[in-house]
Amino acid sequence: MGTVYAFFADGFEEIEALTAIDTLRRAGLNVEIVSVTPDEIVVGAHDVSVLCDINFENCDFFDAELLLLPGGMPGAATLDKHEGLRKLILDFAAKDKPIAAICAAPMVLGKLGLLKGKKATCYPGFEQYLEGAECVNEPVVRDGNTITGMGPGAAMEFALTIVDLLVGKEKVDELVEAMYIKR
Repeated sequence: MGTVYAFFADGFEEIEALTAIDTLRRAGLNVEIVSVTPDEIVVGAHDVSVLCDINFENCDFFDAELLLLPGGMPGAATLDKHEGLRKLILDFAAKDKPIAAICAAPMVLGKLGLLKGKKATCYPGFEQYLEGAECVNEPVVRDGNTITGMGPGAAMEFALTIVDLLVGKEKVDELVEAMYIKR
């Protein structure tokens, strides 16, 4: 099994990012936290600092299985402006490999034209950036290999949807029981 790469920039939404990473690691997945900034320490939207595993420039992503984009502002806007990340996302999409984005981050996929004809969700007010998408008022939406989430309150369901895609329902059921998640 490959690696999930989670992309961080200053202003990321802590609940979305850390809930996903923690849950995916509990599911046995290898997750690398990648800073798209020159600094390996990024500061979230609510002043939580995180030491990333690696900088974008030092990673070749040869084993990438899923790309994970947490929301938060200006974090998601910084991800959207990062040319290397945009190129990686387009390459992933061309190979129909899984991409997950939550909150404001689905705008990155929308602005690249990757949500055309797909169902998607995002933080209210960002729908204008989901070019050609069928915007759905749901906490989490999976359309093929694309997973989108609405915001911090959807973080756990977003993470479990990724686990379901990569590992399967049995692992999701195991996590739900072990973590006392009420669904």
